Amino acid sequence: MTTPSKQEQILQVHASLINMVVETIHNTQLRPQLSQVLKTSAENGWENLVLRIYKILEGDRSEKLIQDLDEEDAVIIEAILSGIQNPNTLPDPEKPQSNPAMAAPGIAHMVNQASTGNTQALTLVSHMAEQMSHAGGDMTLLSAIIKKLIDGERDPEVLSKGMGAQGESLVNSILEELGKIQLH
Repeated sequence: MTTPSKQEQILQVHASLINMVVETIHNTQLRPQLSQVLKTSAENGWENLVLRIYKILEGDRSEKLIQDLDEEDAVIIEAILSGIQNPNTLPDPEKPQSNPAMAAPGIAHMVNQASTGNTQALTLVSHMAEQMSHAGGDMTLLSAIIKKLIDGERDPEVLSKGMGAQGESLVNSILEELGKIQLH
């Protein structure tokens, strides 16, 4: 299996947020839930992204929304704008659960970077863990072990405690990827 591109990894990590924004545009009753997610995101350092999302919610669909954003935020905004025009382009929020091996390289790289003190990676992995905590099941358990991974825990039995086969597979894949990274 090939490693997903950086853009695919960004879309995968933020699929639930992207979908939530597009769903809220079509159903304004969802706005309070989205507002809470956006508030938390802004508090975690995603102010530029949150401001652009609010502009989209207010009806702005211009390409200038992407100007002056970092690569990750630009990918997210582009996905939201594309999803508004064609919902078939939206990333599948269930994809990380249905294909754990695809998420492992991205998670491993973020964990590795965060463990070296990279604040951008730490912010990203924290946001990702927060999103996973709302997914339920093994994803919720995985979100709870992200800090252990950053702190250097590598025992698969400790990390996958209480998880099903799919969660254990994802943990093992992350550990395998971390091993590859640390060899370089």
